[in-house]
Amino acid sequence: MFNQQAERAHRAALRSIARSVEESVPPHDPVTAKSGILSQLRSGSVLCVTGAGISTDSGIPDYRGPGGSLKKHRPMTYQEFKYDAASRHRYWARSFVGWRHLGQAQPNPGHDILARWQQSGLLTGVVTQNVDGLHAAASTADATLVPLHGDLSRVVCLTCGNYESRTSLDERLEEANPGYAEAAAVAAENVNPDGDVTLDDEWVQRFILVTCLVCRADTLKPDVVYFGESVPVERKTAVDKLVAESNSLLVIGSSMAVMSGYSIALRMSRAGKQVAVINGGPSRADTKATWRWRTPITPALQSLAVELG
Repeated sequence: MFNQQAERAHRAALRSIARSVEESVPPHDPVTAKSGILSQLRSGSVLCVTGAGISTDSGIPDYRGPGGSLKKHRPMTYQEFKYDAASRHRYWARSFVGWRHLGQAQPNPGHDILARWQQSGLLTGVVTQNVDGLHAAASTADATLVPLHGDLSRVVCLTCGNYESRTSLDERLEEANPGYAEAAAVAAENVNPDGDVTLDDEWVQRFILVTCLVCRADTLKPDVVYFGESVPVERKTAVDKLVAESNSLLVIGSSMAVMSGYSIALRMSRAGKQVAVINGGPSRADTKATWRWRTPITPALQSLAVELG
């Protein structure tokens, strides 16, 4: 199915998906960790990197937590999506159903708190590894919000490069598949962070996939970075700018298993800048962290917000 280069990238993507993050160093005492992170925030110029853990209280499951979606579902690699029409068809059948859940998700208090911190100048910016668009919905400033892995609200054609809103595509899919989403939702399982669900092949085969509005190819893809795909250069440049402008890093709700996020912690640590982690489980950035607070995300951010006033 793949040429040699694509096969290597696919295998590397599978290794990244399968990476488990184990306990490396113990977390700090919660009181000590909270005090250290408060001091960090009060000093200002903090860069924040968020992961799936900040969105779980919006009803979106995480990837690698105790009940994470990776225990039930393997995400499709970029190579599978690009080179295999059947894989694309399966993704869109599942995503058409899953979008009913993901598209209704709303920012939770954690998103709102980070937006206020950014607006008040405590944060230099927010780099999110999530594709759910909830930071933007919480009015996080666009100029300093970097959706590292893209946003599910937009679709791109891999053949001609045309962009279409997910809302527009959803309307076209509904017209081609009247009543499908509601009927298939009864049989669906495991709404996943990337917006799809688990469906039996019977339901997948019944689904009709629409094509690109411009070139009519069946190569529509959500405008997100898949495993096995590179982060666009302009986002890397935006991250570089924020890293240079920031005095410290606060990781929230992320195991940092993926190198695109973990590399930010590595760079900040190598530059002698403080790193702190707030997460419900172990993080790959723990060994670089001055403060490690192992705790549910939303209550922790609410507690910090009260102290900061």
